[in-house]
Amino acid sequence: MYLYNLTLNPSSAINQAIHGNFSGTKQQELIVARQTRLELLRPDPNTGKVHTILSHEMFGLVRTIAPFRLTGASKDYVVVGSDSGRIVILEYNPAKNVFDKVHQETYGKTGCRRIVPGQYLATDPKGRAVMIAAAEKQKLVYILNRDSAARLTISSPLEAHKSHTIIHHITGLDVGFENPTFACLEVDYSDADQDPTGDAAKNAEKLLTYYELDLGLNHVVRKWSEPVHFHANMLISVPGGNDGPSGVLVCTENFITYKHQDMPEVRIPIPRRAQPLEDSSRGIIIVAAAVHKMKINKKTQFFFLIQSEEGDLYKVTMDHAEGVVQGMTIKYFDTIPVATSLCILKSGFLFAANEFGNHHHYSFENLGDDPDDPEISSADYMEAEEAQDETPLVYFKPRPLKNLMLVDELESLAPVTDAKVLNLADEDTPRIYTLCGRGSRSTLRILNQGLEASELAVSELPGNPSAVWTTKLRHDDQYHAYIVVSFANATLVLSIGETVEEVTDTGFLATAPTIDVVQLGEDALIQVYPQGIRHIRADRRVNEWRAPAGQSIVQAATNNRQVVVALSDGEIVYFELDNMGQLNEHHERKQMSSNITCLAIGDVPEGRQRSRHLAVGCDDQTVRILSLDPDSCLESISMQAVQGVASSLCIAEMFDTGVERGHGTQYLNIGLSNGVLLRTILDTITGQLSDTRTRFIGAKSIKLFKIEIQGRPAVLALSSKPWVSYTFQSRLYLTPLSYDMLEYGSPFISEQCPDGVVAVAGNTLRIFTVEKLGSIFNQVAIPLKYTPRKFALHLSTRTFVVVESDYATFSPAEKQKELAIKEKEGFEIDEDITNLDPLQFGHVRNAAGKWASCIRLVEPFQGATLHELELEENEAAFSVAMVQFRNNPHSNDASEQFVAVGTGKDVQLAPKSCSGGFIHLYRIVSNEAGGLQLSLIHKTPVEDVPTALLGFQGRLLAGIGKALRIYDIGRKKMLRKCENKSIPNQVVSLHTQGDRIVMTDIQESVHYAVYKHADNRIVVFADDTTPRWMTASAMIDYDTIAGGDKFGNFFVDRLPQSTSQDIDEDTTGNRIFYEKGYLHGAPNKVDNLCHYFTGDIITSLHRTTLISGGREVLLATSFLGGISLYVPFVSKEDVDFFQMLEMHMRAEAPPLAGRDHLAYRSFYVPVKSVVDGDLCEQFNLLPAEKRRMIADELDRSVSEVQKKIEDMRVRSGF
Repeated sequence: MYLYNLTLNPSSAINQAIHGNFSGTKQQELIVARQTRLELLRPDPNTGKVHTILSHEMFGLVRTIAPFRLTGASKDYVVVGSDSGRIVILEYNPAKNVFDKVHQETYGKTGCRRIVPGQYLATDPKGRAVMIAAAEKQKLVYILNRDSAARLTISSPLEAHKSHTIIHHITGLDVGFENPTFACLEVDYSDADQDPTGDAAKNAEKLLTYYELDLGLNHVVRKWSEPVHFHANMLISVPGGNDGPSGVLVCTENFITYKHQDMPEVRIPIPRRAQPLEDSSRGIIIVAAAVHKMKINKKTQFFFLIQSEEGDLYKVTMDHAEGVVQGMTIKYFDTIPVATSLCILKSGFLFAANEFGNHHHYSFENLGDDPDDPEISSADYMEAEEAQDETPLVYFKPRPLKNLMLVDELESLAPVTDAKVLNLADEDTPRIYTLCGRGSRSTLRILNQGLEASELAVSELPGNPSAVWTTKLRHDDQYHAYIVVSFANATLVLSIGETVEEVTDTGFLATAPTIDVVQLGEDALIQVYPQGIRHIRADRRVNEWRAPAGQSIVQAATNNRQVVVALSDGEIVYFELDNMGQLNEHHERKQMSSNITCLAIGDVPEGRQRSRHLAVGCDDQTVRILSLDPDSCLESISMQAVQGVASSLCIAEMFDTGVERGHGTQYLNIGLSNGVLLRTILDTITGQLSDTRTRFIGAKSIKLFKIEIQGRPAVLALSSKPWVSYTFQSRLYLTPLSYDMLEYGSPFISEQCPDGVVAVAGNTLRIFTVEKLGSIFNQVAIPLKYTPRKFALHLSTRTFVVVESDYATFSPAEKQKELAIKEKEGFEIDEDITNLDPLQFGHVRNAAGKWASCIRLVEPFQGATLHELELEENEAAFSVAMVQFRNNPHSNDASEQFVAVGTGKDVQLAPKSCSGGFIHLYRIVSNEAGGLQLSLIHKTPVEDVPTALLGFQGRLLAGIGKALRIYDIGRKKMLRKCENKSIPNQVVSLHTQGDRIVMTDIQESVHYAVYKHADNRIVVFADDTTPRWMTASAMIDYDTIAGGDKFGNFFVDRLPQSTSQDIDEDTTGNRIFYEKGYLHGAPNKVDNLCHYFTGDIITSLHRTTLISGGREVLLATSFLGGISLYVPFVSKEDVDFFQMLEMHMRAEAPPLAGRDHLAYRSFYVPVKSVVDGDLCEQFNLLPAEKRRMIADELDRSVSEVQKKIEDMRVRSGF
């Protein structure tokens, strides 16, 4: 068994974000690290929308990134610390839209190890040096400089190691042009290692240490060291040189300290929420920070924006003179979700890369200078500190956003806890339902294949239009002036301005339908209608060409200088614009042998008189290319036979990987009446057609239209649903639009909408734009209350039952109880604070061991919650399943599905314990209002948490701790029928076919068991040789299981055929019962077929088909929001081809982070029988000569290799 791995949706969590001028222009950009990818994002300084410019798969775990700029330069480089044991410096190349590797220096072993650097990065603010450090012992400093040709140079590494030292954080100090200095938070554990009593570990000191790089002597010295509070967790560099006092802010639990060599320290508190339920003994720490410098009256001023673990932002300012800090102030700024990185941009925006859920882009409404907000100064705090024994606590009152306004969101699925692939609405493609998020910002997201179309306007028209066009008045106009709408017997002209209004004095013939409209030459317009052509001059003079008597025009194709029409008798008439602005008919006409169904002509290339080729589709199932050269006008050059009648043609130049970037490839798109779309390369010189790709896109005949998306040409294909073909990052995409069925479309460019589409559907005119290019799914999010754990589909009502639970959180009942106690104690309870919006502020934190949990019934079509059941008495739900019981005293209908929910009471996470578990049984019933709700039948106590439930032969199979049991339904509770206690630790998931049960253990991989009816016993007969920490699994067939473990490995295991048959044929069961165990486990072992490192924890696996008529695939969702496919190969020839291609790609396109691709995919276990499709797809990004070389090695042409790579994706996914 061989599999091909493809990424559908790359992981969407961001582990770090940085900002800088990476293109070398004035505009600031963001670079984000998404675990194994680097992405360049460009926020629009006017609208605040964030656009993805480049996304590159690194095939290595990107642990940290930092920007740096050489002194006096205008462009930032990126330093990458990864698991490759190498420091890599990248430069963004805007001309080719790629990251170029400038330097790669090896310093250690690969992998994320304790003492190999790569975990921390710090750069000198003046760009002279960079420090890369490990979590323990090793720190290396590289000196950066430029040579005579202004190229970046890098020195040999200078060591700053200190053994027996754990490093908590490092940062580059701003010291102006003094020797570069780095500040580290370190703990020395050498005494703790030697001390068996453990006292030394408790009394260990945390030190703030300065390491100075002496540029003259070329080595690193420990310059200064001072003990800091043991709970210090983060350093923030303070601007220095001419801008500020230099030094660092040391963030500690509950307070922040300013420290610098030979300077007095200054402390400010971290204000806490004035929340009556708050545990004041619980410390609060800082998790993210950003510093912003601005020039005011020629003086540099700066402030810090820091974020606590609750999500509250604080603004910290400094009062300093002559390099000495006199005092600091802190004030509450706003509350946003907890971020991993904050970036303040000069254009007045704040980008927050959130830990969980969507990433946010805010604009600053004001800088928090409101005098009403209380401000705490260091002087007051330090006075109070001396007066009291313990640290004084400072409180603030939270409020909705005031200083920030959300302007854009980058969708992120992370973390995905569970998913299902279902086709509930009977569509062409199934939808993916995922449980995402954490706490109060959790969602159930429905992912639909297709680009998101954001609708700007819908207006009704007096009848059902047949077509729509937009046109400019002059060739050099920036915006369109008219929308022309054609009806069965009339034409309506609308002018585009602030509003869209009807106009009548345009020169257009309003009493006939229109076939085509175009802006001709400098300032003329053309209207083609069945009886002729109107040439409307700028001064409203009209020239007409009439169709011959008895003939009418049936098809037309136009561009800025040429008009071609087809008459009803199969004749083609060609017109061309001369230098005087006259439209002249060519002296010859071309008679085609059959009826003409469609025509197309390309745009006039820059600096040319005409487009050289005309495409003609006829009803004899052919498409012909005719020459428009004056010497051989209307002569046939080439022809292509197609599998149906062509209903529409479109010639468009696409900027995919051409031979030379910037000069695109000219494609002829052919839409057939049977719903098949063909894309063929049309040679611009010879007119020959080559390299045809086909795709079925709908059951209706296709219409094709040229549009523009983000300033680049694209093709809109309308069938039973709209599709759009566009280029993004040098790759050609063909993706459906998540929009209603459209009948006709045209580009729409106006001041408000720079690249929209105007289209007709029914009797409406719609204007929409296509955004978020490159993404394959659009999302609908249904909000949830707590972190979702599992969900199950109730098929007959088409609803989902979602179980949600949060640790250390107040449930509503607990909250009311505690507030009542506080009120009795004499606290003043402020309603505003106790009822804060959980979406912005999160739920109130409770003590460890307390849970808030609910069971929710969700209707996915409207996104409504039909019923929500809060669990009481510190119960938390962990598993859910639908069960049909064979003989059920509670229902007359034998096929009725009941909902079984597994809960635990007083669950402690570490060490694992609980006071008991329950199996709740519900049925879904109608309430008085006609809606659905959950009705409790009974609740069965069990001794541990039921972590896995499954319907099994009309009963319930439950994994309860180490036991696997079969329960049947009783009147008062569930009745235990059968049990097996040979599971090593805890059941994670259950699957069944026939009498066979496959279960996975939390740390001991898969176990195969069989249920023997005669003896009423469950017997484990096979298990795995490798202990795997299982997170997800799926049964592929009777003998095969695919799974994922918590270290990011994907694997497929299969039970040997002979063993499987022996077990099934053993009717007495004696052989299974008395067989001796092997290797401390079951008597038989499974074989490993495939193994592959994904770089992310797999949270669910499904065997499914994603496109109608496509291949069956394995779909995996992973924790950080990634969705990937594993496509089985059908032929040995394909396996050999892709394995060879992968081998060449490893050699010719080594990963950017410096990781060896083969070693990366074999992180824990050697990769086996899985080809990396993401690496193969990078073939298109290679330079032309490398592609030719690889193609020659494979005995194919370049286009054949590209076609094979594309087919693998198109036939199995999207």
